[in-house]
Amino acid sequence: MAPTQNAVIERPTDLTADWLTAAVGAGTVTGFATERIGTGQMSECYRVTLTYADGQAGPPSVVLKVAATDSASRQTGLALGLYEREVKFYTDIAPRIGGPVAPCFSAGYDGETGAFHLLLGDAAPATVGDEIRGATIDQALLALAELGRVHAPLLGDTAAAQADWLNREAPINQALIGQLYAGFAERYADQITYEQRDVCERLVASFDAYLAAEADPQRPEGLIHGDYRLDNMLFGEPGADRALTVVDWQTVTWGPALTDVAYFLGCALPVSDRRDHYDALLRAYHEGLGPDAPLSLDDVRDGVRRQSFFGVVMAIVSSMLVERTERGDRMFMTMLQRHCHHVLDTDALVILPDPVAPEPLRPEPTDEGAHPPGDEDLWNESWYFDFVDPAQRIGGWIRLGLVPNQNIAWINGLLCGPDMPTIAIVDLEAPLPDDPMQVHCEAGDLTMEITDPLQTYRVTLRGSAQAYDDPAALLRGEAGRPTELSMDLVFHTEGVPYQYRITPRYEIPCTVSGTVTADGQSYQLDSVQGQRDHSWGVRDWWSMEWVWSALHLEDGTHLHGVDVRIPGAPPVGIGYIQHAERELIELQTVTAREEFADNGLPLQTTLTLAPGDVTVTIDVHGHAPVRLTSPDGRVSHFPRAWATVTTADGRTGIGWLEWNRNQ
Repeated sequence: MAPTQNAVIERPTDLTADWLTAAVGAGTVTGFATERIGTGQMSECYRVTLTYADGQAGPPSVVLKVAATDSASRQTGLALGLYEREVKFYTDIAPRIGGPVAPCFSAGYDGETGAFHLLLGDAAPATVGDEIRGATIDQALLALAELGRVHAPLLGDTAAAQADWLNREAPINQALIGQLYAGFAERYADQITYEQRDVCERLVASFDAYLAAEADPQRPEGLIHGDYRLDNMLFGEPGADRALTVVDWQTVTWGPALTDVAYFLGCALPVSDRRDHYDALLRAYHEGLGPDAPLSLDDVRDGVRRQSFFGVVMAIVSSMLVERTERGDRMFMTMLQRHCHHVLDTDALVILPDPVAPEPLRPEPTDEGAHPPGDEDLWNESWYFDFVDPAQRIGGWIRLGLVPNQNIAWINGLLCGPDMPTIAIVDLEAPLPDDPMQVHCEAGDLTMEITDPLQTYRVTLRGSAQAYDDPAALLRGEAGRPTELSMDLVFHTEGVPYQYRITPRYEIPCTVSGTVTADGQSYQLDSVQGQRDHSWGVRDWWSMEWVWSALHLEDGTHLHGVDVRIPGAPPVGIGYIQHAERELIELQTVTAREEFADNGLPLQTTLTLAPGDVTVTIDVHGHAPVRLTSPDGRVSHFPRAWATVTTADGRTGIGWLEWNRNQ
């Protein structure tokens, strides 16, 4: 069935000659052929070679850009707004500006699925820029003059400044870049010079204050490509429609107007060439703004100086968030070297505010309740509760997970220990409740009560459970022996509630009191150690792995760490060390080293937390795992276990860990 002109083209196989004829608007297309070009992971590009009816003509080829086939990449592109931004750039912004932008014949976007298409003018024949080799002086002058033409129509534009899709909160803050820089400095320790390290460390130490200063409304604002560098530039050869075509507008945003200029200038040329031609390069951009430019040449020079740090940030962040390759390492070291020289040549370090350690974030009392769901299929809101009573040799955990766009809820309640079977209530297809504080399903009833926000929380679970002498049977999806389970628990905050910086989530160390009855046995809990947490947002358990821990030492110290493992990216560490006097140290790195048995249950794990240099050895005493299956059939093992722990300096404690393991 031929697609309508309003349909979103998901794959080249969706194309028809009639659709292409209407989209291109030239001659009648009688045939076409497609070939994949480029190696993009978030999107896919295809050259479409066109054949026209006799005597008719049109562009010999066009480029079709669509969302990634890989579901995880597509979900990321959708969640980060990359697809929406690129489509809206071509539909809402490109018609208003000049410069090196390919014409767009057709665009479509589905905000539910992430499917999109762009049918663009082909830049061929053209030569792709090379960030490592660098540009010629003529190429650099051309790129900056054309950038001036892009920026000129929108400098200070109030309507663009208010467009929601163009104004997204910066994903990088001081805590996150501090974590990334720790990994960057370790990976490239033998290649970073003293001067480069000084630039990086001074920038990281004052990063939040620097961003705040540059967001001053008195500074010129405008459109930002976000990745205006040679690798995203096609320099036209004889026969090309344009002397320069800039691609990948998916990072387009609104902010400090000279960001793109500084980013390009800092790395496009070898350092000596940039120094020799710096004034001419700035003039080329300024002249590209036109005779009525609202910025003087001195304004341009000052703005470029202030934004010279953007390239240093990109060298750190990009290198740690993409798959590592030999060419990538050379490119990132080239970026670091050239951008640091740019910072030092312009004496930009003097504009950095004084270093300030960021204060740990804390949740608001209103965060304790439910949040409005997003539109994403995997949007989820979860509440977790756990406890360990080492004297009675039992531990338990409860979860309520809401998946509103699948109209289901996850209900888990598990109890385990070394001298008992694992008792489990597991319902991953419960009906979505009208009120998450009162949940009723076939397995049982779960109620939650916010007694005193961020201080006291009560959770009660009663229902039909299954007992497992072999807890690994839960990972195999097997049934257990029918029994009953009830837990009536009150969680009192013992430490400082801690809000994550990179995702909506918070963790609270607690003491737990109440009663538990399982398989005919009753237990009374009196201020034992526990943890509760609450998160909301897109959660794809099947696209990444992690090791989570919430541990409580006998000296009153609370440890929480997550070693997040995203395919193609370095591990990300999140968490804290809270001392008995309630001082909270935010972690930059969390490293877990684990060993698993053939049945999928954890045998041994060692955690290393920094700063603080805490190393913890785990001794598992009870297993309470869950098997998670995605709507498209992917499986993840979700072992949870309570353990006794020992630190390298001899301290002891207890707590829970979970390992998310994609199968």
